[in-house]
Amino acid sequence: MKDGVLIAGGGLAAQRCCEALRAHGFEGRIRVIGDEEHPPYDRPPLSKGVLTGDRDPDSLSLRPADWHEDHSVELLLGERAVALDPGIKTITLASGPTLSYDAAVIATGSRPRALPGTEHFPNTHLLRTVEDATRLAATLEGGTRLIIVGAGFIGLEVAATARRRGAEVTVLEAAPAALSRVLLPELGDWFVSLHRSEGVDLMLSAHVARFGEGPGGAEWVQLTDGRRLECDALVIGIGIEPATEWLEGSGLETDGVRADARGRTKAADVYVAGDAARTFNPVSEEHERSEHWEAATRQGAQVARAILDLDPLPTALPSFWTDQFGHRIQLVGDASKGDEVEITGDLEVPEFTAIVRRGGVPVAGMAVDQPRSIPRLRKAIEQSTAQGERSTDEVPAPN
Repeated sequence: MKDGVLIAGGGLAAQRCCEALRAHGFEGRIRVIGDEEHPPYDRPPLSKGVLTGDRDPDSLSLRPADWHEDHSVELLLGERAVALDPGIKTITLASGPTLSYDAAVIATGSRPRALPGTEHFPNTHLLRTVEDATRLAATLEGGTRLIIVGAGFIGLEVAATARRRGAEVTVLEAAPAALSRVLLPELGDWFVSLHRSEGVDLMLSAHVARFGEGPGGAEWVQLTDGRRLECDALVIGIGIEPATEWLEGSGLETDGVRADARGRTKAADVYVAGDAARTFNPVSEEHERSEHWEAATRQGAQVARAILDLDPLPTALPSFWTDQFGHRIQLVGDASKGDEVEITGDLEVPEFTAIVRRGGVPVAGMAVDQPRSIPRLRKAIEQSTAQGERSTDEVPAPN
């Protein structure tokens, strides 16, 4: 490989791909294009440790400062990929240069969705980068009136952290239940109860009508039912979207790149991993986005193995964890596919496990402060869904 592997994106999936390539003996050139000025770093602490001040932003790097130099990985930081041409195997940078590759990896991740009408408010916050977290942390002093729009995992993590910092927190969720895209109502209701018990004013079926603007930005939020809520700062947590618009004209999808279970796209020698990917799920037999840390880790390593023509890693169930109000909450499987839930333990303590079933078959599990239960839940789901019986080489190619 004269031009080697060129990775567009400088996050977790890119880092794990680099590590796997070198670990399996690849000696060719590796270049990583990162639009931030930082080497690849860990993002989950942004909504927790960085906001509380318990973590220094400089401590987030996924590897020691000299790792990339020691492993001959070239970091092109502060650069952004703007075009891919699979026909001539090039990626063009915003700064002008066009780089050639033998294998390209799309790992440009995702970005938070903006809420129309709030973009120009200086006290509006999105949370994706170290700079975002540092800026938000500076506002979270005791008595700060914080409104969070969206009761997804990011919104709820920020709410928990802000309460720890002494802020007055209101969460506005347009849906009638929290986390309705990923959990059954019984489990979403538990999250609501947890937050309310900790002093968060979590409002469901709350639709924003307009914002009141003052010298510092948004000063109040009015709901469609007429209620007006005063605020000092806004956090927008209404989901993320894949950062793949730069692929326009490449022949690949711009709303998340479809790939097989090994991360291979329909373009020769072009792979995708992390939030930018819609990877084939052999259980659901659909191309799906997985927006979690463990998926990015696994997909980055899987892509490296595909580039080197090594046997694939076995298919794994999706998994995720979140820390809120001192509780470790872990999920395995796809709880959005369920139609019933069985809870074992005490919701009030709280310390419990939940098995989510679809048609009587376990499809997901959740554990609160019971980490040792996760292997058991995972095994039950894998056995019931015949997980891993279908080879990743048997899945249909992207179309």
